[in-house]
Amino acid sequence: MQTTFLAQQFVPLMFGGLFLVLLTGFPVAFALAAAGLGFGFIGIEAGIFPSSLFQALPLRIFGIMQNDTLLAIPFFTFMGIILERSGMAEDLLETVGQVFGPLRGGLAIAVILVGALLAATTGVVAAAVISMGLISLPIMLRYGYSRVIATGAITASGTLAQAIPPSLVLIVLADQLGRSVGDMYSGALVPGLLLVGLYILFIVVVALFKPAMVPALPPEARIYREPNGSSGHRSLLVLVLICTAVGFGWAQVHNRLLTVWLDRSMPAPGDEIVILSMTLASLTGLALAIINKVTRMGLLSRLAEQVTFVLMPPLILIFLVLGTIFLGVATPTEGGAMGALGALILGLGKGRLSWSLLKQALDNTAKLASFVLFILIGSTVFSFVFNAADGHIWVEHLFDSIPGGGWGFLIVVNILVFILGMFIDFFEIAFIVIPLLAPVAEKILPGLVPGMTPDAAMIWFGVIIAMNLQTSFLTPPFGFALFYLRSVAAKKDYKDRVTGENIKAVTTNEIYKGSIAFIFLQLIMVASVMIYPSLVTGGIVKEKGLSNAEVMELLRMPESEPVPAEPEMPGSEAAPAENDAAAPAAEETDPMKAMQEALEKSAKPTR
Repeated sequence: MQTTFLAQQFVPLMFGGLFLVLLTGFPVAFALAAAGLGFGFIGIEAGIFPSSLFQALPLRIFGIMQNDTLLAIPFFTFMGIILERSGMAEDLLETVGQVFGPLRGGLAIAVILVGALLAATTGVVAAAVISMGLISLPIMLRYGYSRVIATGAITASGTLAQAIPPSLVLIVLADQLGRSVGDMYSGALVPGLLLVGLYILFIVVVALFKPAMVPALPPEARIYREPNGSSGHRSLLVLVLICTAVGFGWAQVHNRLLTVWLDRSMPAPGDEIVILSMTLASLTGLALAIINKVTRMGLLSRLAEQVTFVLMPPLILIFLVLGTIFLGVATPTEGGAMGALGALILGLGKGRLSWSLLKQALDNTAKLASFVLFILIGSTVFSFVFNAADGHIWVEHLFDSIPGGGWGFLIVVNILVFILGMFIDFFEIAFIVIPLLAPVAEKILPGLVPGMTPDAAMIWFGVIIAMNLQTSFLTPPFGFALFYLRSVAAKKDYKDRVTGENIKAVTTNEIYKGSIAFIFLQLIMVASVMIYPSLVTGGIVKEKGLSNAEVMELLRMPESEPVPAEPEMPGSEAAPAENDAAAPAAEETDPMKAMQEALEKSAKPTR
């Protein structure tokens, strides 16, 4: 009786046991492995599992260690740390702040744009939030920015690292969902950029209706001036127009050129055209700035030169990394390796690459990579026993009675991820929750949108989860971005070193309030991606495959030329009859036909 009860309630008991182990404060990776191994041995002793249950587990562990896709995590982490420690964030914030500072809300817009660029280059939320909190927050408070807007813009823009490629979250989700990292990057690019636009639109609306909350930078704070007293924005605008013309021109001929060079049969996806057009535009701007500086022609203002030399190198690096991935020239792992090398070259070019910086970057990269792999191994042990107990069927039954079918499933999953994000890290969600939901999503979602393939449906599901996971960094009480900013924001009143005015301390309540508006913006973006799947799937273009009949036709041997008829011999009258009888037998045993029938049979959907 007890064994029967244990067998029936085994999966809920596994969840309860894992929850209890996590409450003890034991590290998540070891808690997962301990729960999996413990309940596995209990199941073997109770006769629920065979004694050979764990024989396949070592192969699973070795499979994780041999997974080339996961190599992209240390490469992109190393690239981000090198760029962040070499002072890129400080240079970007100062330069972009000078460009947009004269506008109301300009400093907040600069923070959002720099946050997006740091997300695409560093991919580390902590680095982005802390850098912008140390540099931008004092300046925004100095010139009268609303504390709610200032803190909200910094924390929200720092979380963009979760959704904008090359994001570590997208790599992990692609691995857990069994899909291509390149497709996940393509699917997340447009929603990520739209979210940046949504943030900027919010600041513009605030600037129009509440201008006192986001004042412009005063003239005395603008450090780049021309000899005639102008700001240099006109020269920058001309340079931007030239670069835009180059990028637009390339976008018009991209399909024609790439179709010939790469021997394509399908048009290029939109994200590929955008990335390569922006790459050429950035290269053009950098080349013009270098020519102007070397020849001393004086065609560009100080502001235009500063923007070009600070902004273009990291832009070109990230565009080259994403461009090679989208073109299919490099895998995400190879793209990450190229990005790491490019970061070292940029740091060396700025004269900021030292042995101590390199050692710090390698240490932090090794720690993060080990952290991810240990959690992945622990979650693999847990899911191994969970699936052996038919846990995936138990999860499917949980969602059977949800009203709304596939849409109900998506809404419930997003609510679950949103709530879990308030308490646990995104890595734990990706490694514990997603493997449990992926089989159910793969069955339900492809039929939700007409014409959507299973691969596209899972990429769509992954991007929705990635956009939702951003909120985990902003939602109280345990939003990590909130605590990152709390660690560097002023805890006591202080006297500003420029204006000499007394600045009040930033309270935790103000940081929490600042995140609320941006949480709503993120949820609006999640809802938009759910309602309009083409925002994700529109950038995923697949070559048209051959049908089973076309494959068999290509495999079929060419017919031989007819053999000249030999003179009839006596007694050959029975030969035609024998040949006629043999023909059907040969037709019945034709291996090519049998293979084609087997392929057609396997292609039919099973109910």
